[in-house]
Amino acid sequence: MSLTPSPGAPPPTGPPASWKRRQFKIGSLRDYAITIALIALVVFLAVRADNFLTVSNLKNVLEQSAGLGIVAAAGTLVIIAGGFDLSVGAIFAISGVAAAEVAVHGDPTVAVLVGILTGAAFGVGNGLLVTVARINPFIATLGSAFLIGGLAVRITHGDLITVDFASPFTHLGSNGTLGVKYSVWIWFLFAVAMGILLSRTVFGRYVFASGGNREAARLSGVPVGLVRTATYTLSGLAAGIAGVLSASRIGTGQADANSGVNLELQAVAAIIVGGTSIWGGEGAVWRTVVGVLLLGVIGNGFTLLSIDPVYQNIVYGGIILVAAGVDARLRRGAS
Repeated sequence: MSLTPSPGAPPPTGPPASWKRRQFKIGSLRDYAITIALIALVVFLAVRADNFLTVSNLKNVLEQSAGLGIVAAAGTLVIIAGGFDLSVGAIFAISGVAAAEVAVHGDPTVAVLVGILTGAAFGVGNGLLVTVARINPFIATLGSAFLIGGLAVRITHGDLITVDFASPFTHLGSNGTLGVKYSVWIWFLFAVAMGILLSRTVFGRYVFASGGNREAARLSGVPVGLVRTATYTLSGLAAGIAGVLSASRIGTGQADANSGVNLELQAVAAIIVGGTSIWGGEGAVWRTVVGVLLLGVIGNGFTLLSIDPVYQNIVYGGIILVAAGVDARLRRGAS
């Protein structure tokens, strides 16, 4: 049978249908595998660990994941817009320090606002380094992480700033409503706000355009620099909120190595595991939320089953590599 097209037949256009179906399946895997994995893990732990499905344990998972969830929700927009933020751990620390310092000497409400605005201000600085100074996002935020961390240590002189637990400042992190801590409610409300901003607004479309094809977006009238700066501002704001909540919960502002350690890497892990492309232009906040929950449940499961924590990092690394591999496969197929 001849493979030569008959005279007058239209030339083939686009990829074959089989390729499209295959890409659709891989795309669906990226979009929904994280949810399936979380459900499977929950079922497994419910069977293996008697106290996993207790109300107190599930609340603990949510409370332990809240700070990371807030940071990762805003970080999703940064990565979709084509950026990267390695400074959120340092911003987390200095925001908690700033809030605790003001809480010790002044009004607790002002302390909360100062901590959050401190994070937002450093986020603006990161955005300007990337968009105005045109420094590579990885280098810019890595450098600012060291700078901000150094400032936090300078402010505290290496000491802890302790807030009296009788102060109203500590109520935000330690109290709650309907049996759930305020930090968890703030996480979910913030994630919903970021999700709506990304999927239901002109700004959200600009975020996708800026990360998908920056030059094409610029030629189409998208203010790419302003959009990317805004995403870094939101990332700093989120780290500020998380830092304030942490300082409020433990009644301490600290700039040591334990404050915000590895927060930026955990946030990137949750975002990538949730299916957001590290190259930008693809992603969703709801999947990042599921990614945060998956990492939280894994950590909780290791504790309940008394498994060596060393293997937890191995599992995290394997999940990230699988997610990155799926994304790379989709990228190659689309090119």
